[in-house]
Amino acid sequence: MKTGIWDVAVIGGGPAGMMAAGRAAELGAKVVLIEKNTTLGKKLLITGGGRCNVTNAEPDIKKLLTKFKRGGKFLPSPFSQWNNESTLNFFNKRGMPTKVEAEQRVFPVSDSARSVWDVLVKYLKDSGVTVLSNSPVAKLQKDGEWITKVILKNGREIHAKKFILATGGLSRPETGSTGDGFSILKSLGHTVTDTNAALVPVALKESWVKRTAGVSMPNVKITIYQNDKKQESRTGKILFTHVGLSGPAILNMSRDVGELLQYGEVTLELDLLPDMGPEKVNAKLQEILKADINKKVKNVLNSVVPSALVAVLLELADIKGDTPCHSVKRAERLALAHLLKHLRVTVKGLLGLDKAIITSGGVALEEIDWKTMRSLKYQNLYIVGDLLDIDRPSGGYSLQLCWTTGFVAGSAAVTTQ
Repeated sequence: MKTGIWDVAVIGGGPAGMMAAGRAAELGAKVVLIEKNTTLGKKLLITGGGRCNVTNAEPDIKKLLTKFKRGGKFLPSPFSQWNNESTLNFFNKRGMPTKVEAEQRVFPVSDSARSVWDVLVKYLKDSGVTVLSNSPVAKLQKDGEWITKVILKNGREIHAKKFILATGGLSRPETGSTGDGFSILKSLGHTVTDTNAALVPVALKESWVKRTAGVSMPNVKITIYQNDKKQESRTGKILFTHVGLSGPAILNMSRDVGELLQYGEVTLELDLLPDMGPEKVNAKLQEILKADINKKVKNVLNSVVPSALVAVLLELADIKGDTPCHSVKRAERLALAHLLKHLRVTVKGLLGLDKAIITSGGVALEEIDWKTMRSLKYQNLYIVGDLLDIDRPSGGYSLQLCWTTGFVAGSAAVTTQ
């Protein structure tokens, strides 16, 4: 079952692995890319709701690196070799135009992750990478400070001079991210911190949320409370689901919510109209009710909030939807105005790893040479992407970490001894 010796063997055909393999082959190396699934980039195709948030266009690299929290201090060297501008040039030059949306999020103009996938697959083909799909890895064989071969679950052995581990984290296990890389790294003696779901939707106790499933609002202020004490606030896009809340603003607060849940009940307060003060909201409602005095109140509020939310808000304010606008009492109007600014919901819990965008935890950052992404325990092993213990918000940062670390590892595996 033994084949010839490859220059570089990349384990994991996600974004970091594809970038690493393509780069190493582009530099002239004989490269094999080993993927457990039947096809490459399975998780890539579902990122950003299938639209794929390729990167973040923040022009200030120092500011960009602060988004990676503690991990940011390790990233100046890799980002000096490949940053978000490099990513945009890479895809744009290969025929994939991009666009910048809210919070500097970058998407393909096509709004399809398939466009990103197509560029990467062509990059691999043009560079001459050999792809070995449907090939789950059992272990990496070591000899002292050197990795000698990959042993597949079917018994086949892959020998190489250099190895790049890019198996991803534990999020979205249906795409193949089942933590294999963490197990491999632990078996090799690397320190791996526990992995938890980092960016996940929030489940709510309120039964009415089922009726609002699919409602999206681009600008809502969310404040986390515990024991009636304000913990954190964030403004951004939210999405109501059949069990609770999702969307970028919620995902980016989910880890904080999860930590607080260990100490007791957590509530979220939604300000549905953050750009208007309480007086302006009340005045706006008066204006709407006066403009259509004979219409039913349930039919005039969709200029303020999405229609699916109107019925819920009226119910919570104890206003019958069939009430004519001229008959809405002052107390009822004030109750509605209050709800628009202070809609309280109770957190039931976080959805699990199966719904996570990324996982926190991973290999200890002090065990990596950040100029090359090489393991400090093994002379010929490189570790990239979601295997690294780096927290980051949603907004293109996760994929940028994959592109950067993949490129650096792919380059170093060929150019360093």
